Amino acid sequence: MQAERPFVITIAGFDPSGGAGILADCKTFEQLKVQGLAVCTAMTVQTESQCLSMEWQPLDQVLSTVDILMKKYPVEAVKIGVVKEAGFLNEIIKTIKANAPEAKIVWDPVLKSTSEFTFFDLDTLSQLKNVLNQINLITPNYNEYQVLQENILFKQAEGPCAVLIKGGHREDLLGTDVLKENGKEILIHPSDDSSVYYPKHGSGCVLSSAIAAHLAKGEDMESACRKGKLYIEKFLTGTPGLLGFHS
Repeated sequence: MQAERPFVITIAGFDPSGGAGILADCKTFEQLKVQGLAVCTAMTVQTESQCLSMEWQPLDQVLSTVDILMKKYPVEAVKIGVVKEAGFLNEIIKTIKANAPEAKIVWDPVLKSTSEFTFFDLDTLSQLKNVLNQINLITPNYNEYQVLQENILFKQAEGPCAVLIKGGHREDLLGTDVLKENGKEILIHPSDDSSVYYPKHGSGCVLSSAIAAHLAKGEDMESACRKGKLYIEKFLTGTPGLLGFHS
């Protein structure tokens, strides 16, 4: 008999190419043997190489869906992807906490797409400082982390929110992630220097949802990030195209 799987929710955008957003997250959840639920924050028209348009879903609709799902299912972790602005994010987190105070929350702060389509209202970045205190982990890439540092002025070494700075965009130590947690910095190096990694649409979505899945299964933060990195490495070595597959 199949063992019961922990529940994980992704609250993110819908990408019709399936490479990013809630479709990519649910593919990841399935491979990692957690039960995936999904709430759509935005409908997009995009391919793996270009985002053409976005339509935000009404906040009350998003919140009511989160509330209904969390009242029905014992959610262990939540992955949050693209959101409109800081107030939008704060209301989502308040709804999560009202239903499951102990659920782990991972936010992948999608500020812009690779094709320079702006998602998050950068004028609200200064409002994120208090919101971050309610989040267990954020997973910015190297460039996003610089923007967050400049606008929020938060000291992650002193706060409750851990940060995984993804190393795919850095010039030194390419591919090495940095986990900042409880005043410590932990380097997470690529597992195999000989592997060929292909750029992939939605790789940030896949990594953050993989980490959320492992947190839901009871892994501590460092272990979840290391296992998430192993998953994304397999994803990045699969095919040379921008659309990856999960196996």
